[in-house]
Amino acid sequence: MAIRTNHVFKGHKTLLGSRYVTYAEIELPTRSEIFSYSKDGFDWGHSGPSSIQLAFSILLQLSDEEFAKKNAQKFTTDIIKYLNKKDWILNTSDVVEWINNNRDVSQEETQKKDLSIQIVKKSKKNVVKIVCSELGITQKNLAEILEVPEGTVSSWAVKNEIPRLGKKAIEFYMLNKKNQDIVDSYKSFLKLLDNA
Repeated sequence: MAIRTNHVFKGHKTLLGSRYVTYAEIELPTRSEIFSYSKDGFDWGHSGPSSIQLAFSILLQLSDEEFAKKNAQKFTTDIIKYLNKKDWILNTSDVVEWINNNRDVSQEETQKKDLSIQIVKKSKKNVVKIVCSELGITQKNLAEILEVPEGTVSSWAVKNEIPRLGKKAIEFYMLNKKNQDIVDSYKSFLKLLDNA
C-alpha cells in the first residue's frame, strides 16, 4: 500500500457537538465492524473509548489490522489524548514515524515517550503554514485567493488560528482545485485517446 505522506488527518467539532475526522479530505470510517470499541463514533482530547476508536481508524489507514488493534490504546495515550482543540491537524508522516518506532518492541520506554512528545509538538504546527504547504502557495497567494488583505492572513499565522469563514473558504477552494484537477486529467485522457 502506497502511503501519501503529504496527506493529513483533520478533526473538527461543531458547536452542537458533532465530531468529524477526515483523511485526505475524505471522511475517515470508524471501522467499527472490525474493531467495535465505541458506538459513539470518534472523539479526542482524552483516553476514552471514542478516542481509542479514532486511534484504531488512523492506524488502520496507515498500517495493518493486527498492528492497529494491538496499538490503538498506546496511540491514544501517546497522541490522541493531546489533540485537545476543537480543530486539529495530524500529519501522515508523523503517524508513520510513530508506527515505525512502535513496531520494534525492544526499544526503551523513554525513547518512545520522547518520540510521542515530538509528534504532538509537530502536530501543533502553525495552521496557516500547514495550509500553504499543502496547497503549495505562499501566505500572499492565500490572501489573493481568499480576497483578503495580506495582513489578515499574517495575523491568522501569528494567532495560529483561522476563523470559521476563512476555513470554509479554504475548504471550498481546495475542493474546487481538486475538481479542476479531475477535469484536467480527464481532458488529458481524452487527448491521449484522440492521438491514439
